[in-house]
Amino acid sequence: MLGMTLKSESKVMKRQLAVFAAVLLSSAMASAQLVASHASTATNTQSAFATNSIQPVGRPVARVNGAVLTDRDLQREMFAIFPYARQHNGNVPKAMEADIRRGALKMIEFDELVYQEAVRRQMTIPPERMSKALADFRAQFQSPDDYKQFMKDECQNSQTVLRAKIRRSLLIEALLKQEVQQKSVVSIAQAKAYFDKNPDRFLIPESWSIQTISILPPANATPDQLKEAKKRADEALKQAKATKNYEEFGVLAEKISEDDWRVMMGDRHAIDQTKLPPEVMKILATMKPGETSGLIQVGQAYTIVRLNEHIKPGMQKFDAVKDSLRKELQTKRTEELRAGLDARLRKTAKIEEL
Repeated sequence: MLGMTLKSESKVMKRQLAVFAAVLLSSAMASAQLVASHASTATNTQSAFATNSIQPVGRPVARVNGAVLTDRDLQREMFAIFPYARQHNGNVPKAMEADIRRGALKMIEFDELVYQEAVRRQMTIPPERMSKALADFRAQFQSPDDYKQFMKDECQNSQTVLRAKIRRSLLIEALLKQEVQQKSVVSIAQAKAYFDKNPDRFLIPESWSIQTISILPPANATPDQLKEAKKRADEALKQAKATKNYEEFGVLAEKISEDDWRVMMGDRHAIDQTKLPPEVMKILATMKPGETSGLIQVGQAYTIVRLNEHIKPGMQKFDAVKDSLRKELQTKRTEELRAGLDARLRKTAKIEEL
C-alpha cells in the first residue's frame, strides 16, 4: 500500500498540520486536514457504503516501538485518504473499505516511525517556525467556539498538548524534507540525460488530428432503422460541408453527432494512424488540413471527418517535454525514496497491529 499511502511531503504536512484544525462541522465533527474530522460513524443506510456503528474512542489499533496509535488516528487518516467519507456519516464504500483502512494504518505507522527518527536525531524546530505554525493553525477555525471545541476534544484544553502535536507534525515535515524532498529533485541536466537515453519514449508517430460527426444506428437495427440512419447521415453531411472552420464544425458536432466526442466539439485530437479504421484512414490520406470528408461508412455507422492537422512522424523536442518529464521523474524518485525510508525504519522497529 505504499504507493497509495506514502504521499509527498507537502501533502503530509498539509494533512498533519491542518488536520488538527479543521472546523467542527457539528459538535461531533471537525473538518480539518491534519487531525481530520470527528465525523460521526453512525450507520449509513446507503448500501454502497460500509457502515461503522462504533464511534472512535481512543482504542489502540497499533503500537510502534511502544507508542500507541488509536482508532481516532486511524479514522483521521482514512478521512485524509477518502475525504468524501465525511459526507456519508463517516462511512466509506464497502469495496474500498479494507484497502483504505490498510493504507491508513500503514500511513499512521509511517508517520510515527518518521517522528521517532526525527527525535532520535535530536532534530529541533526553531521558535519562530513554531510560533508561525501555531498562528496558522488557530487561523483555520471559523469561530472561537470551534477552536474551543477542538481544544476540548483533542487537547484536553491544554496548550502544551497542542504544541506537542504541532511540534510532532513539524518534525515529520522536517525529516521528510531532508530525506525525501531534497533528494528527489531532478535537474534539467538529469532530465536531459534520461531523454537522450530513452529516445523511443519520445517518438511522435504519424497521426491525424481530426473532428468527427457520427450517426449511429441502434444495435441490431432493422432495415427501416438503417434506412433512417442513412437519411440522417446525408442531412448531417450537407450541414457539415457548409461549415467553414473548426468552431463551426465543432458546434454542429455538439448538436447532431451521436458519438461520445460530441461534447468535445467532435475533437478527437491527434490519433495514431494505426488506431484509425482502414475506411477512415483511406479517406484521410487524400485530404488536406481544413477539408471535410464525405460520408464514411464503418460497419453500420456513418462518420464525417474534418482534418485539422496531419502530424508527420518524428521526435519530440526536449524543450517541449522537459517540465512534464522532470515532474514525472521527480514523482517516481519521491515514491522510491519514501518506500525506501519506510522499509529502513520498519526493519529495526517493533510494530504490533492490534
